[in-house]
Amino acid sequence: MSRHSTTALCTSERVLLDVNTLNTAGTTSIDFFVPSRDGRLVAVSLSEGGSEDGTVHVYDVATGKETSDIVPRVNGATAGGSVAWNEDGSGFFYTRYPREGERPSGDMRFFQQVYFHKLGTPTTEDRYAIGRDFPRIAEVHLEASEDGRYFLASVRNGDGGEVAHYLLTPAGTWLPISSFADKITRATLAPDNSIFLLSIQNAPFGKILRLPAGTTELAKAIQIVPEDSMVIVDATPTSSKLYVRDRVGGPSQIRVFDYAGKPAGAIPVKPVSSVGGILPIGGDTIMFNVSGYLDPPAWYAYYPETGALARTALAITSPVDLSNIEVVREFATSKDGTRIPMNILRRKGTPLDGDNPTLLTGYGGFNISMSPGFDAIRSVWIEQGGVLVIANLRGGSEFGEKWHLGGNLTNKQNVFDDFVACAEHLIQSGYTSAKRLAIEGGSNGGLLMGAAITQHPELFRAVVARVGYYDMLRFERDPNGVFNAVEYGSVSDSTQFAALYAYSPYHHVQEGKVYPDVLFMTGQNDGRVNPAHSRKMAARLQSVTGTIARILLRISTRSGHGGGTALSERIAQQTDSYSFLFDELGVQYKPVESKGQ
Repeated sequence: MSRHSTTALCTSERVLLDVNTLNTAGTTSIDFFVPSRDGRLVAVSLSEGGSEDGTVHVYDVATGKETSDIVPRVNGATAGGSVAWNEDGSGFFYTRYPREGERPSGDMRFFQQVYFHKLGTPTTEDRYAIGRDFPRIAEVHLEASEDGRYFLASVRNGDGGEVAHYLLTPAGTWLPISSFADKITRATLAPDNSIFLLSIQNAPFGKILRLPAGTTELAKAIQIVPEDSMVIVDATPTSSKLYVRDRVGGPSQIRVFDYAGKPAGAIPVKPVSSVGGILPIGGDTIMFNVSGYLDPPAWYAYYPETGALARTALAITSPVDLSNIEVVREFATSKDGTRIPMNILRRKGTPLDGDNPTLLTGYGGFNISMSPGFDAIRSVWIEQGGVLVIANLRGGSEFGEKWHLGGNLTNKQNVFDDFVACAEHLIQSGYTSAKRLAIEGGSNGGLLMGAAITQHPELFRAVVARVGYYDMLRFERDPNGVFNAVEYGSVSDSTQFAALYAYSPYHHVQEGKVYPDVLFMTGQNDGRVNPAHSRKMAARLQSVTGTIARILLRISTRSGHGGGTALSERIAQQTDSYSFLFDELGVQYKPVESKGQ
């Protein structure tokens, strides 16, 4: 490959596995895949019907044929899964859920541990590695060093919880690096087998530490990158450089350092865009993925020796013309005075006459950022004169751990107040009115919709609520609810119970109150949020509204929480959602010609 080639990176591509050919019904999905270090083999987790309950299959890269190695119960809806190959590709470490007969039926989605599978042997002979002392709600991610001699296990204590880290040395011993109390949120192995650590201990925006090769004593870690005004997302080491991905209220940037922490500049990234990941490709050269609200994902190659930045052929072309759309960033003021950012997508020249059909969405939880990202389907709304608004609410990671903690556990009400403030800002600024304002959210955003419906029904004309929790006093009874309790709180704690009950949507539906029209959407195979929540909330609203409001429930038998949903089903869900919103807000759909792929 020529040094600055932008096309040679993908000229030899070929299809290794097409799950649509594997299963013509379109219900099989790839949860994740990990190639062996020599590229001869690839481990692929496959699951059915959006369940995310994945079994790992191993494929020969040269022939595309599946080997005899099939490892069950590696990936799951509750805690996900992970694989890390050994040095010579003769086997891999993997996350393992209990198998039949090992634990009571109620524990089959818990107690994730790590085992080693040697290729060509029955999985019943797989060797236990680590995990018997992990929490019941452990979520484990595995990583191998560049030379395949060290292995890192990062163990999260439930969704959004603290993280502990363990290192397997060439001596065959797993050694602890950090505990949950140490507040090391990420760890990654460098080519020289030192370990870079992202710490939020007394640094809510994050700082980077380096642990020298050959030691696992956290006290010997040296600070490389101090806390600054931007949130550190992660750090990617190469031969001699450290690429630090930052988040600035949602959008991303990349800073460059050497191993001693000396700054080496920054890589120019388009404003209001998101860097999805950084991939070392040899020496200090990297590739990274960038997308924005109006820019489809594209991979760029960065060559630090010359500072050259090249857009590769690994890019998606927008199927629609977005040249008439602009993104503006405005701020709402929440109930306690906190400024809440909003990213507003609108046609250029949109009049602020209070009559634009407007769709407001948000998430606000689990330390997840609503970062800029491309979604061509949004153009369907905007090209019809609609305004689309993505709010950066507390509970996410847009402004560091303090921002996250400001919207979780007993502070969860702040998230709902932030969202309401955004709605009121849009009305007061002339974007729309209550009769022309719709809201949409999924998962934790579905809970947000439930709270918005019950706390401020007068603000919204229509609501699309997807795969959400609505009964916050019973969510822990579901398998994944225990994982979520570290973010929401537990009814077993009296203070947290009071906070949960204070906003639990199901418990605050009132007789005689006028509610907006709602479309609840859920998947029968959802292992993350029990579909019963949507059924129950829809029934409760129907019982108090009668024929006054349209309370609709859409249940998909071919999907789960969202991941792994077949393309045909995703299209059907989006079609129903937009049809509902167009009808509710009086939008007369006018076809717009596509510019093609």
